Amino acid sequence: TGLTTGQRAVTVQKGPLYRVRGSHVTLWCKVSGYQGPAEQNFQWSIYLPSAPEREVQIVSTVDPSFPYAIYTQRVRSRGIFVERLQGDAVLLHITELQDRDAGEYECHTPNTDERYFGSYSAKMNLSVIADTLSASMAPQALTLAEGDAVELTCEVSKSTAQHTHLSVGWYLLQGAGEHRAEEVLTLSKDFILKPGPSYEQRFQEGDVRLNKVGNTTYKLFVGGVKPSDQGQVYCEAAEWIEDPDETWKDISHKQTQSTSLAVVSQGRDLSVDIAAAESSLSEGDTLQLKCVVGAPKSSSRHFKVIWLLDSVEAATVDPRGVLIWEEGYKERAKLGQLQAFKANNTVYVLSIYEVGLKDKGTYQCSVSELKTPGDLHSIQTSVSSGIQVNVKPVESRMHLSVSTSTPRVTAGAPLILHCEVQGATGPVSVRWWHLPLQHPGHRVLVATMERDGTLSLGSAYQDGQTRGSLRLEKESSGTFTLVIPSTLDGDDGGQYRCEATQWSRGRNWTEKGEVAVTVHSMGLGLHATLRSRAATVTYGQSFELVCQVNASYALEEVPASVGWLFQRSPTAPSHELVRAFPSGTVVWSTAQPHFQGKAQLAKAAASFRLRIHSALPADEGTYQCEVEVWRRNILPLGQPAASTSSNVVGIKVVLPESKLQVATKDISVEIASGNAAIECRIVFAQNNSQFAVTWYLLPPLADAAPLQVVRASYSSILEYGPEFSSPAQKSRFLSQRMSSNVFQLQILSADLGDQGRYYCVVEEWLWLVDGWYKLGEGTSGRTTLKFKLPEHELQMERTNQSISAREGQEVTLPCRLQGARLPGSRLSATWFQVKSSGRDGALLTLHYDGTMEYPQERLAGRLYLRRPSTGDFSLTLSSVERGDAGAYYCQLREWQQQSEGKDWALRGSARSGYTQLTAILPESTVLSRICSSPSLLNFILYLPLVLILLLALAVFCWYCKFRK
Repeated sequence: TGLTTGQRAVTVQKGPLYRVRGSHVTLWCKVSGYQGPAEQNFQWSIYLPSAPEREVQIVSTVDPSFPYAIYTQRVRSRGIFVERLQGDAVLLHITELQDRDAGEYECHTPNTDERYFGSYSAKMNLSVIADTLSASMAPQALTLAEGDAVELTCEVSKSTAQHTHLSVGWYLLQGAGEHRAEEVLTLSKDFILKPGPSYEQRFQEGDVRLNKVGNTTYKLFVGGVKPSDQGQVYCEAAEWIEDPDETWKDISHKQTQSTSLAVVSQGRDLSVDIAAAESSLSEGDTLQLKCVVGAPKSSSRHFKVIWLLDSVEAATVDPRGVLIWEEGYKERAKLGQLQAFKANNTVYVLSIYEVGLKDKGTYQCSVSELKTPGDLHSIQTSVSSGIQVNVKPVESRMHLSVSTSTPRVTAGAPLILHCEVQGATGPVSVRWWHLPLQHPGHRVLVATMERDGTLSLGSAYQDGQTRGSLRLEKESSGTFTLVIPSTLDGDDGGQYRCEATQWSRGRNWTEKGEVAVTVHSMGLGLHATLRSRAATVTYGQSFELVCQVNASYALEEVPASVGWLFQRSPTAPSHELVRAFPSGTVVWSTAQPHFQGKAQLAKAAASFRLRIHSALPADEGTYQCEVEVWRRNILPLGQPAASTSSNVVGIKVVLPESKLQVATKDISVEIASGNAAIECRIVFAQNNSQFAVTWYLLPPLADAAPLQVVRASYSSILEYGPEFSSPAQKSRFLSQRMSSNVFQLQILSADLGDQGRYYCVVEEWLWLVDGWYKLGEGTSGRTTLKFKLPEHELQMERTNQSISAREGQEVTLPCRLQGARLPGSRLSATWFQVKSSGRDGALLTLHYDGTMEYPQERLAGRLYLRRPSTGDFSLTLSSVERGDAGAYYCQLREWQQQSEGKDWALRGSARSGYTQLTAILPESTVLSRICSSPSLLNFILYLPLVLILLLALAVFCWYCKFRK
């Protein structure tokens, strides 16, 4: 996949390096692709040849305690230090190299990234060698006459085992203090002779030269010494070695003793003549003037020449041959239209190419002699006579035509423009301008080709990363072709203007032409369609998504990336699974890590494919592809030029088919008393399945809704329904697994309130790679729980009645035994309240052994039985509340022990009638409600007055009737 933009890479100077003992050595190190702060830290260590596996710490940019003891003093005294070149690049300095500094150096950068990714250190080798370079020259004190010759000898040798080169040079030091030595002549490491600036002309004339005699002898010859040669002359040698990065490094320098040189000057005379090759010219012709200096011993004298036109200075040539143009001539000189130079010490030439009308007039040259080349005052000056130059005008017949082979292109495609120039009789320069549609009247310079073929780009087109490397070429037919490798969306559309300028005989003529170009956005026509052969796949199968991209251009010719998005459900967020970049880099998201090991990416022409192997339920959801495109011919890519998102495709993963079968036969269970067991049997299921069982009760009422009793999950976690969530109920209703395929609901101490039809719902769960999944469920048949009535029936009052009680008061609900009991028998009593759910709730139970049980603990403090010993089991309810209203009844049971030590058996049973309890608001509450309602209070206050008025009206009507 290649490196991603977030992969750290540490680079160190390439080795092995060979450096001389005692020299100042530097090693560079840099890091790229990192995250975190812009300023990275660096740590340098060494692995010595004597212990190549042991790291010896040298210096750190962050930890002062990092160096080992053998380096601590050198680091503190800055004999070893780190120079920071920028935030992510440093130089290790060793100011005086020692033999023990040889070894393998390691540069390490501490991690600042979110995770480790890339390289964090790099190594190189440094070897320490002896300094074998030597240089010597016998010191002398020489006094010469101006014009004499001198020869100096320097002996240079080396015995380095490595392949090295030598450079040897002579230097002149004039004056004392801060004066810098001036280079005379140097033989470089590449065996090239290079004179100093002051000796360039004399070197060209052969007056300064170097001769090598044998392997170690170098001789400097200076013919015709000048006063400017006075001073201390010495020889300097340097030894160079080629490093592994193919650069040459000077590893040693040696300087000899000096020779003192004095020069005695002599007197002279001066004359100047000027001549022209042709003085009557036409525009565009070439004017050449020559200034000749006459003087004895001219080769050893220093002249400054000034060229004048109509007595105004045009150019100056100093004794060293340095040319200075006056302000009005600098631009033409840059364009190559003017040239002035020193042919030798007595001949000076001025040339004007393609003269114009402004070049006519009288030309002169002024020659001044200087004592030394740098003097400001002349010894003597001589000015030539004037020469008259005439220039005649000419006319142009040039015309041009502008065209394009790419009138309509898509952003990113190249734009090719042609400017054909015909009839030109001289050199032509061309300028291309862009006239954007967005800014009417505004023009932007694209490129310029000067007459000499020099190419320059406008400021907006100099960045090669925006449009690529622009080309402006001239064909032999006179056609100038401009190529913009990668156009921008919309910005590059509009008119393009070609301006061609003909330069001939000192004048110029310009012609213009334009052509229109349309640049379409890369987003125009870009569309992605996502499809899959199957929307539903079975667990374990593979499926493939194809993202087909359509565009108005060939997609395979432009850089494109594709991102695959996944959304598990409509309410869940959408995550990017993976993105493939044009470079081939593939970046997987950490949001859905399970896809990376099972997904496969492919690309063919304009389609991208995502193949998911071994489908899991976690792969179910909606998929979408997102395509980004960049303009071609541009690196680095930067922001995409356009993007598009496809339609959404849903994939459903079907789990393995459930084979679960649960017994569905309806049965009945009848008990007289005690515990009851309801069975749930699995007829068939897969061997590796787990089961969750939920028990439900259908109360006896016909329209009652099922009540959840308890649910046992596949991990045996119990969850009780609201009606069975009290501690008393939880202790009575238990779900148990009796065998691999049989579950039981145990009902301990069953009573009449537990009657009804029970059934179970079995869920089949299976572990599939990444979690538990529900395959299906089955519902059992109904098991009806009944209570078998004993043969002996107790006699008790069964009349239904109603009782009212005010809130906060005490009320007694009747339950009395009538008739005789069996000998030695005991009674148990249970009070029930009829619930809206259809299941009657037990309030309290008095067992035959005298113990009392309160299934609803919150009522324990408000309930008690009246006189159980006399057969009166009436229930007293204290502090009546509004929620106590409803229907109540009691159930009595008679128990008898068959013989001593035997269990007690149920012998008789009876149930009372229903008692309807109504809770009434207390008087204070009624009065307070009246007082709190203004309308009700006003009605009560005015009621007597209303009654009086009605009575008076009735009397009046009776009187009227009596009169009639």
